[in-house]
Amino acid sequence: MKLRTALITLGAVAAAGAAGVAAAGFGGADGAGAADAGPDGPPATAEVTTETLTRTEEVTGFLGHGDPLTVQAQNGSGIVTWLPEPGDTVGRGEPLYAVNAVPVPLFHGAAPLHRTLEPGAAGEDVQLVEHNLAKLGYTGFTVDTEYSDATAEAVTRWQRDLGAEETGTVGPADVAVAAGTARVQQLHAAPGAPAGGPVLDVTGTERRIGVDLDAGLEDLVSEGAAAGVELPDGTAVEAVVAEIGAATAEAAEPEGEPAVTIPLVLTVADQEALGTYQAAPVTVLLTAERRADVLAVPVGALVALREGGYGLEVVSGGTSSYVRVTTGLFARGLVEVEGEGIAEGTVVGVPG
Repeated sequence: MKLRTALITLGAVAAAGAAGVAAAGFGGADGAGAADAGPDGPPATAEVTTETLTRTEEVTGFLGHGDPLTVQAQNGSGIVTWLPEPGDTVGRGEPLYAVNAVPVPLFHGAAPLHRTLEPGAAGEDVQLVEHNLAKLGYTGFTVDTEYSDATAEAVTRWQRDLGAEETGTVGPADVAVAAGTARVQQLHAAPGAPAGGPVLDVTGTERRIGVDLDAGLEDLVSEGAAAGVELPDGTAVEAVVAEIGAATAEAAEPEGEPAVTIPLVLTVADQEALGTYQAAPVTVLLTAERRADVLAVPVGALVALREGGYGLEVVSGGTSSYVRVTTGLFARGLVEVEGEGIAEGTVVGVPG
């Protein structure tokens, strides 16, 4: 079932409900309580049920792999000799590109190296290198923030395996750094190009959904909240709000006010449910209101009373009478109702 069909916004359903009542041509009771509906009875009936109703807000999102990271070559005088293909995935320790026929492997971390590391160096960048070497199976050193002689020996063994010059030191030109396994999005260089400047763009491998949310809807989202997503072919997918950014104001038109939006990132646990889509606009459904365990009837069961408001034609023992009700949330073609004597299983009239 499509999410857009299953979860309907309040305004649309309320309008449809009012139209349904008018089209049915129902009369109304003169009093505020129950009144005889006449001998004929309704053309059809339905039972009052207990439901959980949800009103949603539809917003536009975009499915993709997240913001790209541009990898910069730091080799200076070298020549790019090999590049992957867009769409390729590159794991820890695997070559992301090659300079002078020497692979530049991918390390996982938060920031690229900014200096050459050698014995005596200390800092988080040292820990990044040691952590990656340990994950790749190199041993004989302690993963900490100190670049020791033992670290240099492990680096030398790693360089030997790569076919690189065995210096025992690691510099910005020797490794590329990304947050995790990378997906190549776009190439900026070609084999034969100087190894300086942008080489390629990478993203994460998991597809996610970005939304620029109108700031007026901020109260509908919180980190960890569930959301529905409808793909271009109508497939319904479950997502979770993973990140909520800071509000930003876009440039306004002349004499207009700037549009304030909040960037959201939604993650999808079931990546297979996204099918073959790699980049596509999607509809995101945010829960605006949820009413659990309420009494509900089909919207068409509402009767417009002459004195105003709505009622239900309650059928019992072969006769029917009108009972005034208070309406609540409209969703999925149903409406929440409360009224004297209205309970689960009560039989009410509906259009035939």
